[in-house]
Amino acid sequence: MRVAVVMPRGCAMSLDRANSMETVARTLAESSRWKGSLKIICDEGTAPVPHLDLLTVPADLGRKARTEAVARAIAAFDPEIIEYHQQLGPAELLARRFPDRINVLHRHTRIKPPANPLDRYRYRHRLSAFDRLIFVSAAAEREFATDYPSLANRASVVCNPLDMAGWKNPAGPRENLILFSGRAMAEKGLDSFCAALGRVLDNRPDWRGALLLGDWDRHADWAAPHIEALSRFGDRVEIHASAGMDTVRSVTRRAAIAVTPSRVAEALGLTALEAHAAGAALISSGRGGLREASGEHALYRDPDDVAGMAEAMRLLVDQPALRLRMARAAQARVETAYAPALWSGRLDDLREGLVDRAMTIAPGPKPRLGDLMSRLMSGARETPVAN
Repeated sequence: MRVAVVMPRGCAMSLDRANSMETVARTLAESSRWKGSLKIICDEGTAPVPHLDLLTVPADLGRKARTEAVARAIAAFDPEIIEYHQQLGPAELLARRFPDRINVLHRHTRIKPPANPLDRYRYRHRLSAFDRLIFVSAAAEREFATDYPSLANRASVVCNPLDMAGWKNPAGPRENLILFSGRAMAEKGLDSFCAALGRVLDNRPDWRGALLLGDWDRHADWAAPHIEALSRFGDRVEIHASAGMDTVRSVTRRAAIAVTPSRVAEALGLTALEAHAAGAALISSGRGGLREASGEHALYRDPDDVAGMAEAMRLLVDQPALRLRMARAAQARVETAYAPALWSGRLDDLREGLVDRAMTIAPGPKPRLGDLMSRLMSGARETPVAN
C-alpha cells in the first residue's frame, strides 16, 4: 500500500524548526507499519528529518504553483491513499484532481461551525471531496457530526501521539516555574495568564514565570502590553518569542506548573499533553479537547476568571504534594493513552479498511456545488451524501 502524506505550505519537516503539526505527522509515520511505502510531500527545508522518505517542492512557490507541484509529485508516486494535513482549500483542489484515489483530510484543528445555511452547504460540498475525515479528538469529531450530520459517517478519530523520549522528565522536585506555552493571542488566554501570574508573583517571591510565545511576529502588537505588565518582575519572568522546539521542550521540562487557558474549543490541546509528559502539574480551561486530553489530572478554571486562575496557581504553589500527585498520574496516563504505536496502529488499521472497502464498494457520486446551491435556494433540507 502506497500512502502519500501531503503537508501544508510552509511545512518542511525540518528538525531545526519543526512545528507541532510536523511533529505529529513525523511521529505517526515513524511508527507506521507502512513506513517503507509512505512518502511525505512537503517544502524543501534546511535539515530534513532522517529516516523518512520525503518528496519536496520548492519552498518559495506561490499557492497555485505549489498545488501544481504537489499534484505532479502525487502523480509520480502513484499512491492508493492521499492524506492531506490540515489545509482544506488546497487539499480539496488536489482531492478532486485524483478522484480515483482514496482522499483523506487530517485536521489538527476544529472545522469551523457554519455561520449560516449557505456556509453549511459550501463547507459540506468542499468536505465531500474526501473519503475520510480524521480528527484529533472525540470532542472535535462530535462537534463535526453535529454541524455536518450527513458527513458524520466519514469521520474518524486519530489522536495526536506523543513521543515521550523528547519530553519526559521524572515527575518530582523541579524549578519554581509557572509556564505558558502557546500562540501569543487572545484566544489562547495569554492576557488572562499574564494578569494571574502577576498576582501570584507579587506574593510568592521565590516563584518565577516563563512564556513560550508562538507566532510572535504576527501577534506582537496585541501581546506586547500584556507582556510589559510583567516587566516589574525583571528576570523572574522569562520571555521566549517564537522559540524552536528544543527550547520549548527544555523550558517545559523545567516547569513545576503549566497553564493552558485557551478560550476556544481546542481540537485536542497538544501543549497540555506536552506539559503532562514533561511532569508539570496543569491548570487548564478544559475547552473542547483539552478536558479529553487531561481527564481528571488537571485543575480547571474559566479562562476569563483571572482571580480563579491565580487561586489555582497559588494552590499548586503552596501544595507540593498535590503537584507531585497530579504530575505523576498525568504523566503515566499520557505515556500509555497517547503512545505513538497505539495511534499509528489505529491509523494503519483505518488505511487498510479504506482500501478494502474501495475494492468491494464502488464510490457514490459526489455532489456538485450548483446542485447544493439550487437546493438551498429552494429551501430544501440537507440530504445525506452518498458514500
